[in-house]
Amino acid sequence: MPFAPPRSLSPSKVSAFTECPLAFRLSVIDRLPEPPSGAAVKGTLVHAALEGLIWNHRPGQRTRRAADDELEWAWRAMGSDPEFQGLALSETEAEAFKADAKTLVHNYFDLEDPDGVDAVGVELGLEVQIGPMRLRGIIDRLDRNAEGDLVVVDYKTGRAPSARYEHSRLGGVHIYALLCRELLGRAPTEVRLLYLRDPVAISAAPSAQTVRGQAGRTTAVWSAIERACSREDFRPRRSPLCRFCNFQAMCPEFGGQPPPGPQV
Repeated sequence: MPFAPPRSLSPSKVSAFTECPLAFRLSVIDRLPEPPSGAAVKGTLVHAALEGLIWNHRPGQRTRRAADDELEWAWRAMGSDPEFQGLALSETEAEAFKADAKTLVHNYFDLEDPDGVDAVGVELGLEVQIGPMRLRGIIDRLDRNAEGDLVVVDYKTGRAPSARYEHSRLGGVHIYALLCRELLGRAPTEVRLLYLRDPVAISAAPSAQTVRGQAGRTTAVWSAIERACSREDFRPRRSPLCRFCNFQAMCPEFGGQPPPGPQV
């Protein structure tokens, strides 16, 4: 019996399927439980603090002190989050976790002046139907620049990629550019990744051609997912990312066996 494809496609799902179809199946389609990720939880915490800094404070009030206050609020709210609780941090570990998040938030100020930001939306959910594909994404921040053009901004709490991998890391924000074009009637003139760990910013200017190309690539990934579901054929793809995978015990590349597909 074929697998049922996911109801929608997002930048993270595009990346997951491209990196390893088998891991995509186990995580997205089978929805097998995975241990909580400290990096993901910390990313959520930092995103919440920066969202509050921009959305809750006017230009002139977006100071490091305001960012610390937003981080403190987000930290208290996170105490009841199951993902955070699943980390089972000791008091010392929790203090170090919070201190590192604070460093990331402060590094943001090295990348741009928040008082110059004109945000039209934060954590902005966009969803559109393109042919048979339902495409969705959540934009960290959508700005309007001095010329009135749109700018997509995405916060990253990991390390910036080397120059060799910069282009591939921009794939997700180019999908956001496509979503903007489809839903808002115009694509952004710039997409920007803010890597808070380093800190460094990577940006690109989407053209009509690159947005069309992104539509084609995303549609091709969706078609590949549908074929894999109908043929029950999700093959593993070995790479350096395997060492971070939660499904090695079920992967033929490591002597494992994936669970059976849907039964009649």
